[in-house]
Order: sequence, then C-alpha cells, then structure tokens
Amino acid sequence: MTLTTFALIRHGQTDWNAQRRLQGATDIPLNDVGRGQARDAVGVLSGYEWDAIVSSPLSRAAETAKMIADGLGLSVTRHIPSLAERSFGQAEGLQAGLELEAMRIPGGYRGAETEDDAAARGLGALEALAHEFSGRRVLVVAHGTLLRVSLNLAIGRTLHRIDNAVLNLAHHHVTEGWHLEYFNGKRMVAAAQG
Repeated sequence: MTLTTFALIRHGQTDWNAQRRLQGATDIPLNDVGRGQARDAVGVLSGYEWDAIVSSPLSRAAETAKMIADGLGLSVTRHIPSLAERSFGQAEGLQAGLELEAMRIPGGYRGAETEDDAAARGLGALEALAHEFSGRRVLVVAHGTLLRVSLNLAIGRTLHRIDNAVLNLAHHHVTEGWHLEYFNGKRMVAAAQG
C-alpha cells in the first residue's frame, strides 16, 4: 500500500484577511498575527517527519512556508504556481456589500476563475505531488479557497472555511484515492468521509 501523507496548511493571516477583503491572486503579505500563526504551526507539525515542503509562490504562503521550514530545521523545496489562490478578478479587494454583490454571477464573480477550474488545478497539483513523493510526507502551504475546493473535489463532500495556519492532514492512496484525517486541526469522523 503506497500512502502519501499531506499537511495542507493555509497561510497565516494578512491585513486583508483581518478586514474580510476578498484576496484571491492579489499578493498581500502576512501581518504580525499571521507570522505568529506560522510560528505556532511549527509545534503541531514537528510531530511528523516531512520529506518536502512546497508552497504557492504568493508571498503570504511563501513566507508562512519559510517560517515553518525554519522552525522545523528544513528548507522549502519549491514554489508551485498551480498552488496559487483562485483568482477572483475585479472582486479582489472588496468586502461583503453591494459592490461585491453587483459583481456576483452564478458560480462566482465576473472575470474570476471558476470554482471548478480552481479545484481541478489545485487537485492536479496535489496529485502530481502524490506521484512525485509517493509513500512520503509532504507539507503544502497554500490558500484557503484553493485548498477547500481541491479537498471538496478529492473527497466528494463540501467543506467550509479553512482556518489560517492550522493542520489539515490528508492521505493519498494510489487506488483508494483521498482520505481527510484532520480538518482545521480536528480529527474527522471516519463515517463522515466521502
């Protein structure tokens, strides 16, 4: 049985997260709270041995990955463009309200990457990593929406918001597919798997 284990970590908080602005592909850096969250994540992640650490190239994910890697005495293996956050087009930077609602269309926002496209891109990146690091442990630092929609596609159920810098532990088996063991730092109930 070839089981590849993934820690799927959303980057630490940014000012736009704190202001509840739609971030998407806009490259917003971590704030001090986010840096603290990245440092705190090291304690949970140090309970495992990691063979590789990869991240989105966006600075909030790349900095989170570097801080985690430094805390674990490792280095970031590489930045993977297909792990970047879903693009929300002209809706990026907006908060909930009339202006954002005016941009909404079925399945997202005008000019945005569709949820299905983002899920396929994210899951494709994870499955490529599962093939490359077959039977090993990979720590992935990416983005809330991208990780959520990719996991939804992988396990066949709807997950909600992924918290900043907490453990989401998933396993990939070549023939049995994906299994989510921890979501937002809590163990999943086996009967609830997709």
